[in-house]
Parts: sequence; C-alpha cells; structure tokens
Amino acid sequence: MGERVKDKAVIVTGAGSIGPGWGNGKAAAVLYAREGARVLAVDNREAAAAETKKIIDGEGGSCATFTADVSRNDQVVAMVEACLDTYGRLDVLHNNVGIAVVGGVVDTAEDDWDRVNAVNLKSVYLTCRHAIPHMIAGGAGAIVNISSISAVRWTGVPLAAYAATKAGLHGLSASIAVQYARDGVRCNTILPGFINTPLVRHALADYYSGGDIEKMIEIRDAQVPMGKMGDAWDVAHAALFLASDEARFITGQCLAVDGGQLATCLTP
Repeated sequence: MGERVKDKAVIVTGAGSIGPGWGNGKAAAVLYAREGARVLAVDNREAAAAETKKIIDGEGGSCATFTADVSRNDQVVAMVEACLDTYGRLDVLHNNVGIAVVGGVVDTAEDDWDRVNAVNLKSVYLTCRHAIPHMIAGGAGAIVNISSISAVRWTGVPLAAYAATKAGLHGLSASIAVQYARDGVRCNTILPGFINTPLVRHALADYYSGGDIEKMIEIRDAQVPMGKMGDAWDVAHAALFLASDEARFITGQCLAVDGGQLATCLTP
C-alpha cells in the first residue's frame, strides 16, 4: 500500500465495470485505495460497485459503496451526504460516468441526445455543484473529470452526442478551476485515447467489426502511434497524480492519455 492520497476521502462515480475486466472507474477506485484513500465507490448498478469494494477489501483498503444515478439531483445530494456520513469529509471527486451512442447529428435520436447529455455532462455539473462547498469548507479539494480525445478531434467513429458532451466538459472544468482556485479546489480533465475497456468492447464492436471484438481491438490498436490501445490502469495512474498533492499547482489542465493520438493530424 502506498500513501499518495493517504486518508483522503474520494468519491469515484462509475466505479463498477459493465463486464469482465477493468473499466476506468473500477481501476481508479482500486488504485486510490491502494494509495491510502478511503473510497466511496458509486455506480448505478449495486452489484458492480460491490465487486469493486470486494477487490479493495481483499487488498486491505477502505471502501464503501453507494448506488446512484448521478444525472439525478436528489441522488447526487444523497451520494455526497453518504460520503460525509461515512468518512466525515470529501477531498477528491473523480467523475468517470459516461455513455456513447454511435451516430451523427442526423441519425442520433433526440432521446439519445438528451440521455447522453444527462449522463456525461449534467452529472458532472451536479456532482461538482454539491461537492465543491464541502471541499471549500475543508480547505482544499481535487476534481478529476474523465473526458475523451473525441472532445477535440475526429476518432473515426460518428459520436456526435458523446463528442459534444466531452467538449462541454472541458469548458465546465476550466470554469470550475478558475472560479474556485483561491478556495483551494483544483479541477483537471483527463482525455483518454483508445482504451481497451469492457465498455468500449460493448459499445463499439458492432460498428467496427460486426461484433467481432478481436477484430475491433486489432483495428483500434493499429490507429494508435504506440501500436496498442491503453488500458484502464493508464487512465487511473494519471488520475491518481492529478488527485494527489504532487499536482498541487496544477489546475484547469487537460491531460491526454492516448499513446500519441493527439499528436497526429488524422486518424490512420
């Protein structure tokens, strides 16, 4: 066990995994706990959060769970209260919830557009709205928002709603970072590139390869300059740094974790 976020109370939203393997939120929750944090693992599926807790408990870490739809204001209020009731404070908010619907603006249904906006962007507004006052009261806080390189470039898949919400997350994060900087609250954004997670395999295999997951992985690996997609731990280690006191003078920044994709002009 390490001590990079020792005794900090950390909320991780989307802390479960949609299927076998390591999702970004699950890996982040486990890594925070390994580095001494007290984690509230939040997911809209109780069993998914419980699985993450089981891993943390098995490693001797500290974890509680909470079931919530973080696009709902009342459930976000209850989530923050649960963290305060359990740990007495709130130091780090890690916003990992996100969904993607394949489609451009012409063929994205209005209901899908609204749902993606609620889950990907409104949820971050709500969690930050209710977490920041407690961070200010505690003298400091760190917010890590998980965006995507889709916010700033075409990645080969029509994801109009997803890209729009991830771009919106940049503006929201920058606004938070500057407004609350003198209150000791930092806010940074991570831009994952092509990351091999259960959610990606579930959401995109049909588009890439008619459901052939291995073929999809092969195609996406070839599009990364380093020759291979990253995994959830690559994102988690970046988040750990931004949440820790090592990043105490870093706020309002976007950190790409992408194997060099943003350095290219076009997706190969």
